[in-house]
Amino acid sequence: MSEPLANLPLIIRQLNCMDYSQVWHAMQDFTDDRDDSILDELWLVEHPPVFTQGQAGKEEHLLMPGDIEVVKVDRGGQVTYHGPGQQVIYFMINLRRRKMGVRQLVTLIENAIVASLNDYDIKAYPKADAPGVYVDDKKVASLGLRVRKGCSFHGLALNVNMDLSPFLRINPCGYAGLEMIQTCDLQGPQTTQDASKSLVKHLTTLLQASDVLYQHELPDLHKIAKSK
Repeated sequence: MSEPLANLPLIIRQLNCMDYSQVWHAMQDFTDDRDDSILDELWLVEHPPVFTQGQAGKEEHLLMPGDIEVVKVDRGGQVTYHGPGQQVIYFMINLRRRKMGVRQLVTLIENAIVASLNDYDIKAYPKADAPGVYVDDKKVASLGLRVRKGCSFHGLALNVNMDLSPFLRINPCGYAGLEMIQTCDLQGPQTTQDASKSLVKHLTTLLQASDVLYQHELPDLHKIAKSK
């Protein structure tokens, strides 16, 4: 029998700045190797500059990628940009064990972002027809997930204090002319450390974590496999 939602511990991994593809493949391997004995995890990370193109991604939304690498990935959605100064959080959540649908997880993530920005008196909101979080019709956070074996991976990207100009080389999330903003220009978090502190507080509350365990490196997949 699965444990009650409120009794599940949560691992938080602070990975600092890491190559996108390395973390993406680690997410895939972690999801493929896990079973119901493996705890859920949130991975906090920043990436060197990279465009990521979702499964439904259309080439027409890549306007002028130039010298920035484009990686075609297995999440939902169109193209987005990741770079230093953006807080990315990946959700390694066993949805089946939690009896939770992907739409519920999307709503939970959006609510956590809205609540964390509200801590700074920023009036943010989600849109029903365009996943993510917005302020005055400008996008401050993007969201894309994949579910495999009843478990989620990929996650959110909150613009904190970064170079936003690469977003002008694409149609962000497939929307031509969509303006991207960041929290440092809204009297919100000025650093990813501040942003992550607020986000983790709200995410652990909404996920009803019974305990929070902190790690500072990618999971040892060999140990996970051996523990089965």
